[in-house]
Amino acid sequence: MDYSLCMLVLLTTLSSVSPGQFPTPQIIKDWVDQIQKDLITLTDKASGLQDLIQIYQKHKTHFRVESNNARKLVATAAGNIEKLLANRSEALKRLATEAEKFQKESQQSSMLRVNNEANELQNYNAKDGANELRYYNAKDGINRTLLEAEKKKEKEKRNRFIPDDFEIDPDFKRLVSYNTTAVHIPTDIYEGSTIILNELNWTEELEDIFRQNKEDDPSLLWQVFGSATGLARYYPASPWNDKRSSPDKIDLYDVRRRPWYIQGAASPKDMLILVDASGSVSGLTLKLIKTSVSWMLETLSDDDFVNVVSFNKTARPAACFQNLVQANVRNKRILKEAVQRLKAEGITNYTSGFELAFEQLAQTNVSRANCNKIIMLFTDGGEERAEEIFQKYNPKQEVRIFTFSVGQHSYDKGPIQWMACNNKGYYYEIPSIGAIRLNTQEYLDVLGRPMVKADSMPKRDRKAKQVQWTNVYLDALELGLVITGTLPVFNKTNTSAKSQNQLILGVMAIDVSLEDIKRLTPRFTFGPNGYYFAIDPNGYVLLHPNLQPLTAKFDEPVTLDFLDAELENDIKVEIRNKMIDGETGNYTIFTLVKSQDERYIDQGQRTYTFAPVKGTDYSLALVLPNYSMHYIRATIGDTITQAKFSESLLADKFDEYGYTFIAPRMYCKDLKPPDKETNNTEYLMDFNNYIDTKTPNNPMCNVELINRLLLDAGITSDLIKIWKQNELQHGVIARFVATDGGITRVFPKSAGLDWKEEAETYESSFYKRSLDNDVYIFTPTRCNESDNDVLVSRAVNLEIGNITLKPAVVGVKLDIYVWMESFINITYRMNCKDEICGCKKGDPYIDCVVLDDGGFLVMSNQEDYVTQIGCFFGVIDPDLMRTLVNSSLFTAKSTYDYQSLCEPKRESKAAAGLRSIYVPTIADILNMGWWATAAAWSIVQQLLVSITFPNFLDAAEMDDQVSDAMSKEVCITEQTQYFFENDESSFGGSFECANSTRQYLAEKVPNTNLVFIISDRQQGNSQSCGLGQLVQEEQPSDGPDPCEMALRPRYRKGPSVCFDKTEHEEDPDCGGVSGLSPSLWLMVVIQVVLLWVVTDSRRYAIAS
Repeated sequence: MDYSLCMLVLLTTLSSVSPGQFPTPQIIKDWVDQIQKDLITLTDKASGLQDLIQIYQKHKTHFRVESNNARKLVATAAGNIEKLLANRSEALKRLATEAEKFQKESQQSSMLRVNNEANELQNYNAKDGANELRYYNAKDGINRTLLEAEKKKEKEKRNRFIPDDFEIDPDFKRLVSYNTTAVHIPTDIYEGSTIILNELNWTEELEDIFRQNKEDDPSLLWQVFGSATGLARYYPASPWNDKRSSPDKIDLYDVRRRPWYIQGAASPKDMLILVDASGSVSGLTLKLIKTSVSWMLETLSDDDFVNVVSFNKTARPAACFQNLVQANVRNKRILKEAVQRLKAEGITNYTSGFELAFEQLAQTNVSRANCNKIIMLFTDGGEERAEEIFQKYNPKQEVRIFTFSVGQHSYDKGPIQWMACNNKGYYYEIPSIGAIRLNTQEYLDVLGRPMVKADSMPKRDRKAKQVQWTNVYLDALELGLVITGTLPVFNKTNTSAKSQNQLILGVMAIDVSLEDIKRLTPRFTFGPNGYYFAIDPNGYVLLHPNLQPLTAKFDEPVTLDFLDAELENDIKVEIRNKMIDGETGNYTIFTLVKSQDERYIDQGQRTYTFAPVKGTDYSLALVLPNYSMHYIRATIGDTITQAKFSESLLADKFDEYGYTFIAPRMYCKDLKPPDKETNNTEYLMDFNNYIDTKTPNNPMCNVELINRLLLDAGITSDLIKIWKQNELQHGVIARFVATDGGITRVFPKSAGLDWKEEAETYESSFYKRSLDNDVYIFTPTRCNESDNDVLVSRAVNLEIGNITLKPAVVGVKLDIYVWMESFINITYRMNCKDEICGCKKGDPYIDCVVLDDGGFLVMSNQEDYVTQIGCFFGVIDPDLMRTLVNSSLFTAKSTYDYQSLCEPKRESKAAAGLRSIYVPTIADILNMGWWATAAAWSIVQQLLVSITFPNFLDAAEMDDQVSDAMSKEVCITEQTQYFFENDESSFGGSFECANSTRQYLAEKVPNTNLVFIISDRQQGNSQSCGLGQLVQEEQPSDGPDPCEMALRPRYRKGPSVCFDKTEHEEDPDCGGVSGLSPSLWLMVVIQVVLLWVVTDSRRYAIAS
């Protein structure tokens, strides 16, 4: 039976609130055909689409068509990136070699000498040489007057100075001095200690090498040495800044916790964190353990794998993970939250905990680092050594055991120290919060031993000195997104203390800005929908148009997987795997593409071509749509033609040629693109002045880019002349043309004043969508914006020989109310009796709407709907929209955005209480040993910290204070886009809500992205079905379930070389127990003093 007849029978048998019979599907088709005819005729005539095609043909002598050879382009770009990184690697090797030499010479000249008469040891370097040492502490800023005043009051600052030659550098975009280096020392490290003074002394010699590297390669950016002591020396010198906190807060930066240092200091890790959750660790000890584990997790990077197991009588994973998982930001967050939920109860059974820990580390059928197996035990101590477990599971000591005695107690710490010393690990004590940061990161020194040992092998077998390149991250000194090459620096001294030869001195690093890599991957011959991207061995993108982190906080993660940067499908998974494996390949696929403004999804053909970047673990790919296989190259090198075409770009010609915008590109090295504060007209005037005085052929300029802009200026100016010969049709507010070359013209000039689209056509949503869809694209204004217009655009299909190009987009802006009047007139029927007479304005029974392919309202017969044009229809009429999705008119696709910013989650301070004050239990009070130890440790800590870390009393409140200073934090949001997935054009039916039935008919408008829908008007509550609104906008989300993702981890590849051999280690140092046994009669006095310190003085240190 005919579809129309079926629908007619169905609809006429259903009850309806409408006063007449529903129109037949054929009538709806007739209306839609007329709507299409009127719209397309209007747009074609007003925009001059065919005229522009003829103009391009007329200008064929001014350009030629060239092809984009994807394989050749990828090979060339990958080769250029390889050369860039190879140059940086050579600079790194030079620095590391010289650093080892300087440290060795310094150590030999400052060797401890034995005084034959007094038999006393003297360190001449730190003590006698301190007065000669001068350095710039970056945290002193640029105020020399203030520093001089402080030096008179504080002796430890007497060696400091501030450079007097700071200047804004165009590469760094901040104050720098090329005549010296800057030093950063973590706040919780005493600057005047012997170790730091020695470090300051020998690292000063690096200045000449830094400077020489910069002279050899002026494009070098930050050069940094991060010391294992926490000191960082970088070049060029620049004042330190930490935007996370205001001036009265604590600078928590520690170079040893930066991703590049962690990666360079040791091979990847398989870490099992073992947490004692027995009853003895209740109260303050449990809180310290939870905080310690959180800090420990932050020492891990995406190359590491981790899990947390808690134990008392029995052992169990703390979270949902049944095996080690990648230490990415989401998994670490799950583990942190699980640890915070732990409760102390039951007895301590080390055997059960270690059994499960060793079993997890022994698993081979799961994804893991396969390097540096380690167990981190956090406990309060005990009498059990669990020797049988170690003999059974770790006879060759291939798994390192690190133990942490946490809290202030009188338990025997000998057994857990034995565990560490007999399993190639280290023993640490964490009596209070002040010891957490340092003691949870020093294990990296131990893991560096195999790397140091490997470097002492015969030269042909040495593999430790390999430059490693990091994942992408945000630079701490505002350079933006960077990758960093790292190289470990080893202790080369030959002393009687053999253990010193197994120490890593630190990590040398050189940054490479992603902007430098982008300059090696130019995209302006690919069209707006073509692009390069690159990934690392974890599958994270370091180059991709969708890698756009919104945060400016350097400690926030910016890792984005390729499959999250794009809409995932099976072939992209295969592409990702092959790229990680360093293969070369080529795929042509049909894929879903999210629009620039993230409101729409389109379907398009893309060709992925990829190849490895030799000498690195990166892989580079080029993505091209089928219409970008060729491009236009302008051939207007003579200055006469250039001047002729550029004349129409003058600002005083806007009345004649329309309001003109140019894409803010890097046309010339000494003509910087505008910032957000500069409007496009100012930039256009700067551009005109530049090419007028220096000509477009200046060596500083990208002549090809400028000539394409000028060619498009000439072509579009010819189109404007045609527009001027024809008056604007009724209902057309403006006409516009935009080009790949970067020209946008809006006519008349008055309409250009209200133009809100991107001047950069490569970033324009309507422009990119027009290229991917061979239809007329209708784009309504954003929801709740005051503009009463709709943008209509269409790509220009230019045939040159047998090649199809899409070099431009033309279109018009339509007045909403004029279109509404025409829309109603088209559907109006004369002499109707028992039928609906069309879409009458404000009809109380019938809704007539036009939606675009994203489900956004474009037109309606209801005036109250007209004010909601541009809003998602699922919010306006959720019942009907849900029915349209269920009928397959629309297909929904939910995606996650891992780069969103949300308001930080904050706990109520009233609920949290004082975080630094612990109320002991009755059992604690009765335990006099606890009182004695707690008192002694507390007062000693406060005295030491008051010297080395004057503001440390604020640290207990740090989390809350820092959160107050942050505006937003990185989070995950979920968004659902809607699109036309199938080719069917007619839909209809009915649905019931609140005891009433609503009929509807829908018909797609041919050659457009629109659908016309007529339905019974919704009555009363717009959510009458009780299912709520369909929301299209981004909503906060926890993302996909990490527990499920852990069962099917994405493919990744670890480093090719692993340094984790523990045999033949000769370092006897594995930590030690420091004990204090204070007199009990002092206990009360000490506690009173301590209570005054943490309460009364806090009023002056912390603003509540």
